Amino acid sequence: MPTDGVCAPIAELRDRALDRCSRWFPCLADPARRSSLVLKVALVALHLVYAGILFLFDEDLIENTRRQPWYIALYLLFFVAALIQYFITAGSSPGYVFDAMKASNEANSLFMTSPTASKHPASSKNGSLTVTVDINQSGRNSLGSSSWSKMVMEFYPLGTSIRTMTCSYCNIEQPPRAKHCHDCDKCVLQFDHHCVWLGTCIGQGNHCRFWWYIFEETALCLWTGILYITYLKTSISGAWWKDLIMILLLISLVVLFIFLLLLLLFHSYLVLTNQTTYELVRRRRIPYLRGLPENVFPFSKGVCRNLYRFCCAQSTIYDMERLPTAFEVEEKLRPYTCLDVLTCRCC
Repeated sequence: MPTDGVCAPIAELRDRALDRCSRWFPCLADPARRSSLVLKVALVALHLVYAGILFLFDEDLIENTRRQPWYIALYLLFFVAALIQYFITAGSSPGYVFDAMKASNEANSLFMTSPTASKHPASSKNGSLTVTVDINQSGRNSLGSSSWSKMVMEFYPLGTSIRTMTCSYCNIEQPPRAKHCHDCDKCVLQFDHHCVWLGTCIGQGNHCRFWWYIFEETALCLWTGILYITYLKTSISGAWWKDLIMILLLISLVVLFIFLLLLLLFHSYLVLTNQTTYELVRRRRIPYLRGLPENVFPFSKGVCRNLYRFCCAQSTIYDMERLPTAFEVEEKLRPYTCLDVLTCRCC
């Protein structure tokens, strides 16, 4: 009983503090957003620790900064650019099916009501839907989904049941490569994975930003590791506790660099073959990919065109691809010949 009497005021103060924080910062009221915010703060703190200890311990680095300020200025600029790229990627939309459906229906509605022919309805020319719209717009569709349903049906083979393409959570028709994310509670176009560190899904709308973020983090990790090695070469006979801290941090940097490099190479392979992590890992569980041979990449248009679509496609366009026909699958299975190499079939 005495213990309960002492702990009760503390618990009451804690509840009041949490209540005030929830009122001042609404994002802290949601456990998922709170954990995402904590991870973001932890990642920024990790960057500051690696760079801060380096500048704190390495006196030669400070001296070199006075003689060659451009070198450290470039490092700090790249350091800030990597953090900015992190927050840009974390705040970007992966491309939600709800937004694409709304854009499609609005485009069709404008075409139906416009007296001129300057407006074009959303269509599926050459097997892909292109809707010009701001990818960050949100809100549920208020126009009905009949035109969307007809459009999505065009991406699937004839005879496909509409139930097989309807999300049981959102109750909307999913185009190929879309998947419902249980963390975001939304269907994502070209779903790759849900990144815990970013607090968002990686999909059609932000996969390119995600690749560039991994690239910048890998380069930053390598550059920081080189600075750590340079310090240990010149100051290894200094204070032992400084050397111990630097060696431990260097070991962790090497582990992080290997992980980031493998992740970068993996996503580069996905980009070159126009795949997603979900499609590669769950290929046998995805109905429209289950029957295809393992060496067939159904959505690949060739290395060069895959790179162009990934890097140069506008972020204001939803681009959805249809499933390949049986003839197209046979063409992809056909072995390469000398003529195919000369005509750049792989590109």
